[in-house]
Amino acid sequence: MPSDLVIVYHRQPYEEVEVDGKIEYRENKSPNGIVPTLKSFFGSVDKAAWVAWKEAVDPSNPGFDRVVEIEDSFGKYTVSRLPLTAEQVRSFYHITSKEAFWPILHGFKEKYNYDPVDWPTFRAVNWAFAEAAAAEAAHGASVWVHDYNLWLVPGYLRQMRPDLRISFYHHTPFPAADMFNVLPWRGEIIDSLLAADVVGFHIPRYASNFLSCVRSLRDVGQVPRDKVAEDMMSEGSALSDRTVPTEIHLESGHVVHLGVTPVGVDVDYIKGLAATEDTDKLATRFRSEIGDGKLLLSVGRTDYTKGGADQLLAFERLLERRPELRGQVRLLHVSVPANRNMTVYEPIQKELEEIAGRINGRFGSFTFQPCALISRAIPFVELVAWYQVADVAWITPLADGMNLVCKEYVASRKDGDGVLVLSEFAGAAVELGAAVLTNPWSTRAMDFAIDLALDMPEEERRARMTLLRAAVEKRDTRHWASDQLSLLSPEDFGKRAKKGKIEAA
Repeated sequence: MPSDLVIVYHRQPYEEVEVDGKIEYRENKSPNGIVPTLKSFFGSVDKAAWVAWKEAVDPSNPGFDRVVEIEDSFGKYTVSRLPLTAEQVRSFYHITSKEAFWPILHGFKEKYNYDPVDWPTFRAVNWAFAEAAAAEAAHGASVWVHDYNLWLVPGYLRQMRPDLRISFYHHTPFPAADMFNVLPWRGEIIDSLLAADVVGFHIPRYASNFLSCVRSLRDVGQVPRDKVAEDMMSEGSALSDRTVPTEIHLESGHVVHLGVTPVGVDVDYIKGLAATEDTDKLATRFRSEIGDGKLLLSVGRTDYTKGGADQLLAFERLLERRPELRGQVRLLHVSVPANRNMTVYEPIQKELEEIAGRINGRFGSFTFQPCALISRAIPFVELVAWYQVADVAWITPLADGMNLVCKEYVASRKDGDGVLVLSEFAGAAVELGAAVLTNPWSTRAMDFAIDLALDMPEEERRARMTLLRAAVEKRDTRHWASDQLSLLSPEDFGKRAKKGKIEAA
């Protein structure tokens, strides 16, 4: 039966577990992240499908299950799985996506690696994704494609199925033209995205950057812009914009609608988990282990975009600058490798270990270790307990599309206390202006921010947290789902066209 909604994303929407020689498909353990959020859409249509890749030794093996039927708490849906060899995965994902695209998207031009890119393989994999989506979609269905490693899918899909409504959502930052145009394939990528009906971004700045890339390559004339909502303009964020482009009109008559819908977290789930007896017991145990001192908590991936080394150096400067805090302040730094098979992250991990070791050697004792470096994923229930215990959440990436960790921390603070120190270069900063926003590229700014957080009076902490919790609750996963579904709906475009535009760029 053809599907009304097809979601195209590189990851499968479940975990495969082998039990007694048989494969079982189980729901993802983590309540947050993109997969469970996307699966929440399945309840809104009669028939839905998901397209993902799965590594296969022999893609031509007739025994490979290309299509599996899943039934879980999100409903019944089909998963179309593309068999890719280990070499295809390495080329398409680990090299082209992570070594060529990733640094450009985040503004690290010096990390860009063009030489090993196999563009024909990237094209072939994207074509296979488009073919699978086309085969699953009913006439006039909506196809929702996710993230930069599938940049070419909208263009291919439009060629195969002009009847479809195609939406593309970008989960990373989108850079301005002077950065994006480093990519030799820029024209092919932009033309593919312009084949979509909707291109979605987290924040207005990324939509504006996308427009700058389009204009550097194609003549699209005047572009209408809307005012940005007040609660999406944080004075302290480097990423705030006053206006946002809403649609691009092509000479062919095709209109590309630009949607700005920040991804949130499942606030109700987190609040429910934070209120359980088990979480309370964990939090009590963690607090007793820490003692009377203060805890700084940092959670992220081992990636050069996360600024982990800069943060550890700031902590070292804190202990140098304020001797009275030695033995009184701890840093729990959780940095999990994004992919242990990628050697590009090994130097980052080594640097983190060296700095943490030096800090503990300089300022530690037999009974006190100021810095704990954790390089494994922490179960979510434990993480929520740590969020409740941490006096300060220190989230200072050098660049980040959104960042959900900071939102998880805020949603977990049922006591209304705690301080969030947040990089102004994280997309979330435009929503969370009540955080202590800081510039992670500046040692002076980082030092000032952590001093401010540690010394903040309780009344100010609680006032800021009240504002933060209201912002996180307003734009949770349900808000994002509602906005995205309206963008996929043709009726919504008529409403958007009637809105008053304040200027044409």
